Amino acid sequence: MSHQPRPDLLRLDLQLCFTLHAASRAFGGVYRRILRETELTYPQYLAMLVLWEHGEMPVKKLGEYLRLDSGTLSPLLKRMQTAGLVQRERSAQDERSVTVRLTAEGEALREKAQDIPLKIGEASGLDIDEVVDLRTRLQRLTAALDAALAAEEAEGDEGA
Repeated sequence: MSHQPRPDLLRLDLQLCFTLHAASRAFGGVYRRILRETELTYPQYLAMLVLWEHGEMPVKKLGEYLRLDSGTLSPLLKRMQTAGLVQRERSAQDERSVTVRLTAEGEALREKAQDIPLKIGEASGLDIDEVVDLRTRLQRLTAALDAALAAEEAEGDEGA
């Protein structure tokens, strides 16, 4: 009976998390180049995508869409407001709530950004079916990881 050697599971190139990290960094480099003409950073671009799609919303809701906490989102929005792209206002009903909305300049930037997804798709080297399949698999992975984290947190709460 022959034993096959067990793969070294601690090799960097076998880590799914590192593969995703490397792909994310590569995306970041391509986005920096493509976004140059819009003068947006990648996180600002993501915020603009949400606001172009959904319009005015509480900052908290924007953070939920982007999976960012307020400590990360607030300075991002402050820079976007300084650039004239968004307007933030405290809610008259609830002082703790801040609403964010696009300015006319922020709305107009949408036209300039129209081709960005096509340029990214081209840079990816994937055809549309591969993009859809990869996105579906990554969404499934994200949901599974979120569920595992929630279960772990629930177990921790029960033990407390």
